[in-house]
Amino acid sequence: MTRYVFITGGVVSSLGKGLASAALAAVLQARGYRVRMRKLDPYLNVDPGTMSPTQHGEVFVTDDGAETDLDLGHYERFTGVPASRADNITTGRIYQDIIAKERRGDYLGATIQVIPHVTNAIKDFVLDGNDTFDFVLVEIGGTVGDIEGLPFFEAIRQLGQELPRGTCCYVHLTLLPYIPSAGELKTKPTQHSVKELRSIGIQPDILLCRCDRSIPVEERRKLALFCNVRETAVIEALDVASIYEVPLSYRKAGLDREVLGHFGLEHGEEPDLGRWTTISDRVRNPEGEVSIAIVGKYTGLKDAYKSLTEALIHGGISHRVKVNLEWIEAEVFEREDPAPFLEGLNGILVPGGFGQRGAEGKIRAARYAREKRIPYLGICFGMQMAVIEAARSLAGVPDANSTEFGETSEPVVGLLTEWLRGNELERRAAVGDLGGTMRLGAYDAQLDPDSKIAQIYGSDRISERHRHRYEVNMAYRERLEATGLRFSGLSPDGLLPETVEHVGHPWFIGVQFHPELKSRPFEPHPLFKGFVGAAIEQSRLV
Repeated sequence: MTRYVFITGGVVSSLGKGLASAALAAVLQARGYRVRMRKLDPYLNVDPGTMSPTQHGEVFVTDDGAETDLDLGHYERFTGVPASRADNITTGRIYQDIIAKERRGDYLGATIQVIPHVTNAIKDFVLDGNDTFDFVLVEIGGTVGDIEGLPFFEAIRQLGQELPRGTCCYVHLTLLPYIPSAGELKTKPTQHSVKELRSIGIQPDILLCRCDRSIPVEERRKLALFCNVRETAVIEALDVASIYEVPLSYRKAGLDREVLGHFGLEHGEEPDLGRWTTISDRVRNPEGEVSIAIVGKYTGLKDAYKSLTEALIHGGISHRVKVNLEWIEAEVFEREDPAPFLEGLNGILVPGGFGQRGAEGKIRAARYAREKRIPYLGICFGMQMAVIEAARSLAGVPDANSTEFGETSEPVVGLLTEWLRGNELERRAAVGDLGGTMRLGAYDAQLDPDSKIAQIYGSDRISERHRHRYEVNMAYRERLEATGLRFSGLSPDGLLPETVEHVGHPWFIGVQFHPELKSRPFEPHPLFKGFVGAAIEQSRLV
């Protein structure tokens, strides 16, 4: 029997519902249960692919090419289970599908309404394909009381009545703020949030309370009384030093026991959280540290690079070192010398991005790393800028540029208009829609067996996730390789560059894909493990 846990949020946004959901899933997994995770997003965009990273944060990409919410990254990192396009849906996508059906006449002339058509579509999404799972954890984005979230709350309310008795659990994540002048945690915001939830027909079964200190007995009793839950169902979600301590914290607070008890399941033996204990210990007790610069254009919102920062932490975990991140806005290097900002750092990473803003700064960062022999990792756009830098500085192509920035006489990077996905040819047009039209999802690459990157992977055949619209122009390959910039990885048909590396440099690698999307705390991605290892070696030379 499949059991459903619906996770909602209240009081304020950004409490960490995605992290809470992922951590609960990890603990249930440790008990031997098969867990699936899904995210319902109330915004009207079809997907986050065209949303600004400074508003929404990172766009997480799945193997099957879906552009999804960044919480799916948490799901993958904590459970190790790859997500898919079937695990994330938005209001925009629901309405798009419903309107398409209405235009075709599928509804046989019926008046299309939020209830039942929209709510039925949400329920169908939640219930589809869950037969092989013990638990399905469903996170509802936003905060209770948001007008755009009402159809989703109504849908999960209906499911609570329609599914077999005892197969639904509602977990409400709230905030218990500490007021220093009063010297106490305040329960009133949570009470009001639960009142709002109950007004739309949902009675939470478990309260997960974010707080910076333990909940006193009296406050716990008050929450239980006024929110109509058991005292044991008031679970404190304490602030912790690292997100990888959250499964351990939830286990200690009894969240998994309360969830299992709600479904009438035996607690059984203690869950095996050994790997989380090991990871937590390595984060808390590093044996050294390195400093790495991230030269990007969205550094004002760290969530824009969420998977990237976590992948660097994973690389540090693998070497038992702390990775200190220096966030540098790329535009700064268009006005100032990079040297004062980058001197003394042990590695330089230029991440993905779109548009011309900051591009020249990223090119200067790549040049500094090449000339000063500092470990460099260029991801997607970061690889393209490194290739343009080599073309300008080494290959005698001073006007080298990308057509992404406008017309150029030397299109070292150009618009990708067609490519193979398996045996099928996919085509795109420059004047087409922006949303969902990039090279998205997992693609294979063939690496030169004697290249540095093949040694790092331990294989000459890899599969990585992509999200880009422009490619390095193979017409410049011969001139670039003559300077020592090796095209060490290509698409299986040999037409698209996937990786480059500077021969003779201690560690200078660019990749067209996004390796950060597949890194896990208990299975760090080889490139980030190698990059942090190179940074450690560099730190010994300083």
